[in-house]
Amino acid sequence: MQADDLMGRLVSAMIRRSVRQRFRRVLWNPPAGPISAPAILYANHHGWMDGYVMFHVVEKLGLRSLDWIQEFDAFPLFRSVGGMPYPKDRPEVRAATIRKTIRMMNEEQRSLVLFAEGILHRPPELLPFGRALEVVATRVKAVTLVPVALRYEMSLHERPEARVNLGEPHGWANVEDCEQRMARLLGEEPDSFDVLAEGTADVNERMDMRRIRDGREVRKR
Repeated sequence: MQADDLMGRLVSAMIRRSVRQRFRRVLWNPPAGPISAPAILYANHHGWMDGYVMFHVVEKLGLRSLDWIQEFDAFPLFRSVGGMPYPKDRPEVRAATIRKTIRMMNEEQRSLVLFAEGILHRPPELLPFGRALEVVATRVKAVTLVPVALRYEMSLHERPEARVNLGEPHGWANVEDCEQRMARLLGEEPDSFDVLAEGTADVNERMDMRRIRDGREVRKR
């Protein structure tokens, strides 16, 4: 869905491999039904891996999406999976990216992954949303907005677990409405999660000597 060519498939594989190596698993609560495109999936930005996690989300949802990347020039190959330049020190490039995003969402039904706070920062605070969310939401026809709360937990396993909590799709009202929805979503804990992406099992799971012992006992019988 995100990859159009060989380079896109290679970058997609790199993203999946990174998630598999760094997490125990990625969990999510899938939406009750399909999400209509074009959509803006606006998420908090508390973790370095947020973009990689959201890649898995839009792939699973079947939404061909764009993603603004502040450090795009460091790895421009992200262009092949929807990445677009959004450097903090070049407002003219940001403006061009916003205009192109609006056009692609209206003409090609692309969706957008947007870290609405604008900067990566430590949890648990939620920073005020930037103006970009309003600019895009008010210029894309029939846009669907979906809040996405991202959390990382490190306690029960060798590697962290990522948890993706999708809120109810809604229409545009104002920035304050989106901020309130996100704040509520970050405070919620779904009753259960599904597995979005498997990661790497704990060392005691990968090297459990009991499997060797049990295998020997089976062969003796």
